[in-house]
Amino acid sequence: MPLPLLIAVQFLTRLPVRLPGMPPAAAVGRSVLWYPAVGLLLGALLSLIAWLGASGGVLLQAALVLAGWVVLTGGLHLDGLADTADAWIGGYGDRERTLAIMKDPACGPMGVLALLLTLLLKWSALVVLLPHAPAALWLAPLAGRLALPWLLLTTAYVRPGGLGELLSRHLPRKVLVRVLLLGALGMVLLPQGLTALLVTAGIALLVRRALHQRLGGTTGDTAGALLEIVEAGVLVALALTLG
Repeated sequence: MPLPLLIAVQFLTRLPVRLPGMPPAAAVGRSVLWYPAVGLLLGALLSLIAWLGASGGVLLQAALVLAGWVVLTGGLHLDGLADTADAWIGGYGDRERTLAIMKDPACGPMGVLALLLTLLLKWSALVVLLPHAPAALWLAPLAGRLALPWLLLTTAYVRPGGLGELLSRHLPRKVLVRVLLLGALGMVLLPQGLTALLVTAGIALLVRRALHQRLGGTTGDTAGALLEIVEAGVLVALALTLG
């Protein structure tokens, strides 16, 4: 298995992949190319959970899928969403204050509310989608892991140091453009994929615009927040379309 893929799986999931040491910076950058593949892997695992939980009724099935989703990803991007929500509200429009709050590991009330609302929206959408549109379990994880590398590709990284800056600095940009286009094509080929792709693009553009206006770029937390917002947005949009 290619080293960049192992890095992507280790970073984006809690699957038992452990590297012996810190990989080369170039391999870390190339791991971003595999984010969409990790999204498809998550889609496969979530589909398996949905199949195993089908006999419990759709409410329990949706809860099991959502719990599996959180466990498989380790809540990594939910943490970014909470930090971003706290900083966005508490920053009062000020760039430095927003970045300072985002760096604080404590979760404030707005972060808690953001987590609760996001998980509620995901669960409610899953209740609608699971009996009729199981492809949503592939579309949402893929969409989020296309939006995140797109943000790193198109947006300056504003916080020095850390893994996020390393990823941004060593991105193989030309290859990533082709990977994103291939991932977008893959989405369109799935049922309701065009709707999911349009929703993903709309959310990503709006979030990127807000990040530019407030911060002048992105951070690891805001990239994670984008992923969570895209996943929830795609699920809700597909549920509304199905209804």
